[in-house]
Amino acid sequence: MPGENLTREEARERAALLEVTGYEVALDLRSAVAPPPANGPRTFRSTTTIRFRCAREGASSFADLLAPHVHSVTLNGESLNVDRVFDGTRISLPGLRGENVLVVDAACAYSRTGEGLHHFLDPEDGETYLYTQYEPADARRVFANFEQPDLKAPFDFQVTAPAEWTVLSNGAQLGEPTPRDGGAAATWRFARSEPISTYITAVIAGPYHQVTDEYRRTLPDGAELRVPLGALCRRGLAKHFDPEDVFLITKQGLDFFHDRFDYPYPFGKYDQVFVPEYNLGAMENPGCVTFREEFVFRGKVTDAAYESRANVILHEMAHMWFGDLVTMEWWDDLWLKESFADFMGAFATVEATRFDDAWITFANNRKSWAYRADQMPSTHPVTADIHDLEDAKLNFDGITYAKGAAVLKQLVAYVGQEAFLEGARRYFKRHAWGNTRLEDLLTVLEETSGRDMRTWSRAWLQTSGVNSLTPQVAYDSEGRVVELAVAQEASPPAHQPAEFAEAHTTLRPHRVAVGLYRRDGVSGELERYARAEVDVVGTRTVVEELAGQPRPDLVLVNDEDLTYCKIRFDEASLATLRQHLDGLTDHLARALCWSALWNLTRDGLLPARDFTDLVIRFSGSESDIGVLQMLHAWARTALTLYTAPPGRAETQRALAELGLSQLRQAEPGSGHQLAWARFFVSMASEEHDLQLLSGLLEGRARIDGLEVDQELRWRILEPLAAHGRVGREELAAELRRDDTASGQRHQVRCLASRPDPDVKAECWRAVVEDDALSNALVEATIDGFHQDSQRALTAPYTSRYFEVIEDCWNRRSIQIGMSIVRGLFPSYQVDQETLDATDGWLADHPDSAPALRRLVLEARDDLARALRARRHDQLPD
Repeated sequence: MPGENLTREEARERAALLEVTGYEVALDLRSAVAPPPANGPRTFRSTTTIRFRCAREGASSFADLLAPHVHSVTLNGESLNVDRVFDGTRISLPGLRGENVLVVDAACAYSRTGEGLHHFLDPEDGETYLYTQYEPADARRVFANFEQPDLKAPFDFQVTAPAEWTVLSNGAQLGEPTPRDGGAAATWRFARSEPISTYITAVIAGPYHQVTDEYRRTLPDGAELRVPLGALCRRGLAKHFDPEDVFLITKQGLDFFHDRFDYPYPFGKYDQVFVPEYNLGAMENPGCVTFREEFVFRGKVTDAAYESRANVILHEMAHMWFGDLVTMEWWDDLWLKESFADFMGAFATVEATRFDDAWITFANNRKSWAYRADQMPSTHPVTADIHDLEDAKLNFDGITYAKGAAVLKQLVAYVGQEAFLEGARRYFKRHAWGNTRLEDLLTVLEETSGRDMRTWSRAWLQTSGVNSLTPQVAYDSEGRVVELAVAQEASPPAHQPAEFAEAHTTLRPHRVAVGLYRRDGVSGELERYARAEVDVVGTRTVVEELAGQPRPDLVLVNDEDLTYCKIRFDEASLATLRQHLDGLTDHLARALCWSALWNLTRDGLLPARDFTDLVIRFSGSESDIGVLQMLHAWARTALTLYTAPPGRAETQRALAELGLSQLRQAEPGSGHQLAWARFFVSMASEEHDLQLLSGLLEGRARIDGLEVDQELRWRILEPLAAHGRVGREELAAELRRDDTASGQRHQVRCLASRPDPDVKAECWRAVVEDDALSNALVEATIDGFHQDSQRALTAPYTSRYFEVIEDCWNRRSIQIGMSIVRGLFPSYQVDQETLDATDGWLADHPDSAPALRRLVLEARDDLARALRARRHDQLPD
């Protein structure tokens, strides 16, 4: 892995020297269906012609390529000695001219890790499916190139593959495929793309199930825009596919973005492909967007799952403008595409689709991700300092996505929606097909808003950390508000290692709404009776407009979620929530309170069992399915990581009882019933609960309205396997029932969860010592390996973890390395011994790869936070 890295300085030097005018890429994928070789990786032929200019005659540079073998390298008609110019990751290019032509003929390897050209063999029907995934820099695994975002160029793709396959790329297919091998194979050619970056090029190939449609729109000049639409998945998933809903959201999104951006969709067609063993949620390849196939739902799901899919579809669509049409110069400004896409995805979901409560999901779910990342020792500004590609890979995080989106949401409130959108329109027209930096966006926003965007940027984009806002209220003798102020504090990370710049403790300007709520004496509902907007500046800001108001039962700072902050409560407000949280009828206000309570728990300010008690008492009345599912996730974390050991068993029993009670009370067949079923399954550990799960699985027990479909069957099998109630034979029988790619992943996870030391040893060997498993099966094995009920069984692997992680990082691809380092960290061993072992490794490995150290530091932070929370949760003597 280390030799694969590219630094920012190397990229800048190369960009100053070279201008790429075009790529011609020919891939021969017929080998995908041939028997695998006896030795070495399965490979395909990749022939690339790159045309480029050089600013200095006689200068040297390099091209990027990760390939097991290179047949030939020809530069300006001269054949170069491959052994001298290719080192396995780079091709040296000496003696460049003003105009250059480079031709590289290579044998590139198919991927089993989801990086490059991924090769998947469907266990259900034996068919082979291929797709590419490159971000940030894996196109070089498929064809020779200049792998950096600011060397954009047009691309011509040509693909040879089995004749019965469907083959796609970014551009439209040109004519009919040319037959090869007597008709057994064919060659597809695709229209030349506009100038795009290497990381968003794409090739899809295989016997995909395909459905088509068309989007039409009359443009302001009277011309008709027609965009061919495609939706694809594996044939084995076709019976579960719902392309009608995918197309509905797609058309609603295209309408939304055309209405706001005043720049026609620029990439011709719009295919959306749901692919197997995908590492990400989705990828914005222009004209050929890829999604993880879990968005094709094999069983019953809640409305929150459909909302999530809609949001991802619209997030990727926003990238067609933010990221593809206009691209960041280097990964420092990754936020220029990801923050915008995250914000615009939520904005479009609310404004254009049936999911008009998506801002609640954003406040409760996405911002929770941001708050966690922003309190890590590795916290960074939204505009990050990305030294190299390994840094870039790790910065696809909650700060770049969700915090950046929250900051943009506040920016819209600050400058006004129309000024923001007019700035976007000018940005697209001014920089179309080019690359930009932060200052390019600030310039257009200053033009359209008249605001000082540099000051705003320094406060919000160029500093790290999250502020806490707390109400301070004084009353007169009659119970009226004399003064209500908002106090602001910085929240730096608890542990700040030397290699990360000290987290900023900036106090930022916040535009917030402050809501006053009181409880109705008849209905018991908490209703807002007063509201004021104020600009919070500095350590303390008085909200003069609320003086004289009657005493509230609850003061909610950041009502309506206008800013990015941690909400705190005064003592009276917290007491009100402890007794009457379910009285809040406003969905967003209630979600904000739940989120604030969870932050208090994570910060060790609210005992974990106080939080789970609130869940037990009030979650049954939660009407928003997305909020309910977050509460379930938080309750699980509170139990497994933050609850002191003496109270864990009792808390788990209470949560399991809650799950079963609500499962039986929920409306039959509803999303709430399904959510409660999943929660009960995850909490079950007592004998009577496990017997009920067995009965549901075998058909001996029944709960009215609950369909135990295949996905729920696998969920039930995991705790049964973890508690030794089912073994290899039962899991093999279940796989015969569901002999699919999804079934295989579920079975692997369940097999790994069994409480047997030999099972754990085999899991460890398969993940750490072998590289035969695909990325999806590595993740499934790791998921099953760690079980909360098996802490003693996996405790011996703590020392082994620290012995092997550096070697794994150096030997494996960065994606698998990340999965191992994150997934096998002994997170369930919440004790001082594990923290000391972590600190010992960090002290002994100061020169390990910065990205590896970052992952370990982040895991250490989670562990230290769990220890602090447990100390706060200790039972009184």
